[in-house]
Parts: sequence; C-alpha cells; structure tokens
Amino acid sequence: MTGIEKITSRIRSDAQAEIDATLAKAREEADAITAKGDAEAQRTYEELTRKGQTAAREREEHLASSAQMEARKMTLAAKQGMLDAAFDEALKELRALPAGDYVQLLAKLAVRASTTGAEQVILSAKDRDACGAKVVAQANDLLKAAGKPAKLTLSGETGTFEGGLLLSDGDVEVNCTFETLVRLTRSELAGQVAKVLFD
Repeated sequence: MTGIEKITSRIRSDAQAEIDATLAKAREEADAITAKGDAEAQRTYEELTRKGQTAAREREEHLASSAQMEARKMTLAAKQGMLDAAFDEALKELRALPAGDYVQLLAKLAVRASTTGAEQVILSAKDRDACGAKVVAQANDLLKAAGKPAKLTLSGETGTFEGGLLLSDGDVEVNCTFETLVRLTRSELAGQVAKVLFD
C-alpha cells in the first residue's frame, strides 16, 4: 500500500469512526428524546386517567346525591298526600255525622265561638233548611245552662261552605266552618297524625 492509499484509508477510517460516533450520539439523543417523550406521555396518560377517575367519582356522587334528593322529595310528596287524605277523610266524616250528632256539634261550635250570646248563626243553605232551628235552639239551651245570655238567632243569609257555621255580630264574624277548623287543626295536629301514619 502506498503512502497516499494509507492516508486515504486513514481518512476514510477516521471519517467512518466520526460518522459512527455521530450516529451513536444521534441514536442516544433520539433514544433519550423517545424515553423522555414516553415518560411525558405516561405522565400525561396517568394525569388524564386520574382526572377522569376523579370526574367520574364526582359525577357518580352528584348523581347519587340527586337520586337521594329526588327520593326524599317523592317520599315527602307521598307523605304529604297521605296527610292530605287523612284530613280530607276527617272533613268527610264531620259532614257525614248522624243528624243528632251533627246538630249537637254545630250547637257546641256556636256556644264556644259566642261572646255576647246574641250573634246570628250563618249556616250553609243545606244545613239551614235541614237543622238550622235545632242548632240555634240547642246552642241557646247550652248558653242558658252555662248562665250566659242566650239570644242566638238563625241568620237569613247562608254561606257557601259545606259544613260548620259562621257566627256574625255586626262587622265581626267568627269562622267555625269545618274547612277552616280542619285547616287550623291540621297545623297543630299534623305532627301527631304523621307519627300515627308513618311510625
């Protein structure tokens, strides 16, 4: 081999070594970049997975909470419906009392509501015709027995209510209609009725 060939061979050998070193370094850098990218991708994947799981848990909790709230609303509505039905039934029973008991109840309501003993008793048209005179007579008897003035009179006017009475003394009117009494009693007794119904 001649000197030029040796030099050329040497240059080729050095160039190849430099090329190999550059390629090795490039491969190392590429591997490092790939590893870094893989690690970043893994971190991103884990972060997205964690966020997805958290969002799914939160959504599940929200849905469960909404379902519980809806169930409570439905339960409350059902209980309210049962309370309404119980008080509606009480109102029906008051209206359906036997005639004697009904007259006695109305007379006692008139006596309890009377302050002067001289009020007018206003009944529904049906009750006025059926038992108005009896109610007033019995109420006056009860007032006399209690030592109070007994001058209640049956009003010529009638009310649009279904049961009970109004007691009128000029501008003052005391509402003893069954609807009003049941409504007022309901606020006092709703808790006790609910206890009976739901315990």
